[in-house]
Amino acid sequence: MISWPTPFIPKIDEGAYPNGINMWSSEFERLIPTGTVAHADLYVCGITPYDATHMGHAATYVAFDLLHRVWLDAGYPARYVQNVTDIDDPLLVRAAERGVSWESIAENETQLFREDMTALRVIPPMAYIGAVESIPLVVEAVEKLLRSGHAYWVESDVYFNVASDPEFGGRSHLSVDQQLKIFGERGGDPDRIGKRAPLDCLLWRGQREGEPFWESALGAGRPGWHIECSAIALNYLGSSIDVQGGGSDLLFPHHDMGASEAFALTGNRFARNFVHAGMIGLDGEKMSKSKGNLVFVSKLRQAGVDPNAIRLALMESHYRSNRDWSEDLLNRATSRLHTWREALAHSRGTSATETIERIRKSLANDLDTPSALAAVDQWSALQNGEGEVGGPGAMSRALDALLGIAI
Repeated sequence: MISWPTPFIPKIDEGAYPNGINMWSSEFERLIPTGTVAHADLYVCGITPYDATHMGHAATYVAFDLLHRVWLDAGYPARYVQNVTDIDDPLLVRAAERGVSWESIAENETQLFREDMTALRVIPPMAYIGAVESIPLVVEAVEKLLRSGHAYWVESDVYFNVASDPEFGGRSHLSVDQQLKIFGERGGDPDRIGKRAPLDCLLWRGQREGEPFWESALGAGRPGWHIECSAIALNYLGSSIDVQGGGSDLLFPHHDMGASEAFALTGNRFARNFVHAGMIGLDGEKMSKSKGNLVFVSKLRQAGVDPNAIRLALMESHYRSNRDWSEDLLNRATSRLHTWREALAHSRGTSATETIERIRKSLANDLDTPSALAAVDQWSALQNGEGEVGGPGAMSRALDALLGIAI
């Protein structure tokens, strides 16, 4: 599957990160010390393409784009992989509602996602892999889990034994009761008769009447959700990666179960850290498809909103925070963008060196974008048309390279 074009990233002086790039994971550990690896590996869970890219999606992918940019600025070659869950129950439901094929919905919405990511200047993954094209990888992984005793059959389905991983549940830190509740709400089947344990998760779904299926060594069927990401990440990034990322709603069950499956396959801890972006609401309510209150990137673009303003609005608060999208937020971002453009229009201005270092320091501290934006605001307020000739040029390149804001 093709991804989208890579934005031009200007070169600025090599980043200085003396204390490393610190990220706080769900386990509250400082992570990713600079200089310990030859490259950085990032896997971010992609969309299920049954609807357009909304602000929750955008917030997640902008957050990990910032991490990608910090890595590049610090001198890390970054290996980034993302999936597309282009076959799953929500997609089939949407296709039935619209009376169209699930393939056409997946193709159209994935293309719209590419266009939105291009507009938001998100660096594309080196491998962008659909669930359908990953089926051979999934079948191979499931066969290995069956041979090792970490998986078992229930009729025509294959399930993963979550007890195979002694760390299962240690990433989300939820009680068993909480796990069972969330598992049932997010695609799990804790009450399925024949399973060894309620939290055991589906690896391979045998053929059902009226559903798409693929022939395989496991019989006709299709992949389970979690094993899709595990198989893709292991194939393209190896047995242990630096960051597993996604929205906070993926921590359980998706990331916990996928990581346990990867551990059972390799014997290695799947990711050194699990990093999650917060949820986006709308005017005080959770933004969700069921409530019909989603704000779509494509609709804003069609209305003439500058994608740079959308990016700035998403960066006003910390990426881990649950926050609201509102008209006021977008207006503030649009005003900020206008102010920055005016400051950068000066032919002369205050030196940008100190401000660029403040941006780097902020981003190295768990992607602290509020502090980074405040540093640029302060620099903009000092512009008076006098001073260092190269200040505005250096700042423009830094905004583009570090924050993804092209002015």
